[in-house]
Amino acid sequence: MTDLFQTSSLGTQALSRRRFLGLLGGAAAAAGFAACSSSSGAASGGLKTTDPLPTAIPAGTSLAIASGSQLQELTFRYSGLLSKLPFKVSSWPNLSAGPDVINAFRAHSVDVAENAGIPPIQAHFQGTGARIVAVNLTRRPIYAFATKPHSDIRSVADFKGKKLAFSQGQAQGVVLLRALKAAGLDYKKNKDVHLIPLTSNQFLPALQSGQVDIAPLWFGQIPSYLEQYEKDGARIIKTDVIDRLDILWSPDEVLAKPDKVAAIKAYVPYWAQGLVWVYEHPAQWIHDYYVKSQGLTKEQGKGVVALSSKPLLPPKWDEALTWEQETVDLLAEGGFVKKFDASVLFDRRFEGLTAAAVPETYRS
Repeated sequence: MTDLFQTSSLGTQALSRRRFLGLLGGAAAAAGFAACSSSSGAASGGLKTTDPLPTAIPAGTSLAIASGSQLQELTFRYSGLLSKLPFKVSSWPNLSAGPDVINAFRAHSVDVAENAGIPPIQAHFQGTGARIVAVNLTRRPIYAFATKPHSDIRSVADFKGKKLAFSQGQAQGVVLLRALKAAGLDYKKNKDVHLIPLTSNQFLPALQSGQVDIAPLWFGQIPSYLEQYEKDGARIIKTDVIDRLDILWSPDEVLAKPDKVAAIKAYVPYWAQGLVWVYEHPAQWIHDYYVKSQGLTKEQGKGVVALSSKPLLPPKWDEALTWEQETVDLLAEGGFVKKFDASVLFDRRFEGLTAAAVPETYRS
């Protein structure tokens, strides 16, 4: 990560598909867990998750597909995959924050979204039924810990007794919990550290004001922060904790509609091919996406691409399910959610569709 941590690198513009903007509020009722665990469409008499995936896409079928920073829309346009879709994309909502996506699911305005693995857990906890329909595994960290100015913190072990920015429903929060656990620090009931509930878009102001001692930042935010505050003693503490999952997921009510499910089944392989296209065309992606669309310089775009993971689209989702269960257990251990079987978050009828759509080198 060295290049992107230099102060001359990225600006302040948010670029990540995981640019989470808010923290899910509210508490889940017990009835919510039962609702999420039932087969999609059971209450309405629609398609169930035990039914075979339909393949016929009726004329006029459309999907609203959400991702942040125009990522999916521009991937499909630049790669030429958009013209291959056998359905209409009604809209490409610019949503990457898990809480925003869940709200859009509840408002019936998004059919499928790209996120990390944490939002489905939080959705289940709050009683919003939705399931994962595609998985891309990541192997590189995309977050690091930033200290406030004038800080003497130099390792995760030094977090003891400190105030840490924490967002329960977002990937940054789980990265923090995993790092604390690895360092042997007890985060339960603020025993060894003080978790300060904030949304991720509040992390930078909280650091700047000294409200918190540490905040987990996406690597694209770090250079601009250091440009401002490294001279005042702010620093970056790297972590090898990985936010493992990049997923597509869809609400249960959408997965109960045969026409929508057939369209999602068709979309999933093209999503996988889009990931591969971006990885295999770095120069074009840097120019068309990071420079033209996101306003970076060419060198800044190169820095982001250099940190990107090679797509990994496994034929089986066992590793993803294990990671998701470990995350559920981690959150439950801290009292943030109630423990449940993470397998209810996956619609395994879609398992294998991505792997079959890409070359062998991207399957393992």
